[in-house]
Amino acid sequence: MPFSSLKDPVDLARARAALEAAWDEIRSTIPEGYEEWEHIRLARIVASLVHLAEDEDDLAWRAKERFRQTNFIG
Repeated sequence: MPFSSLKDPVDLARARAALEAAWDEIRSTIPEGYEEWEHIRLARIVASLVHLAEDEDDLAWRAKERFRQTNFIG
């Protein structure tokens, strides 16, 4: 699980909210059959950025930017 490294309940809640927000925007750009793989990849990105972000919105934005920079599927 990508969020298993997060021990602080606040960080975990922020990560979950940011993942949901980012995924809502990204999901439609993912080719059929790659949704699960890309959702996990996005979750890993969120987890890696959680300590850098100011809040959930900032975290979602940073995660979407990183995801798009490293997107090799769609």
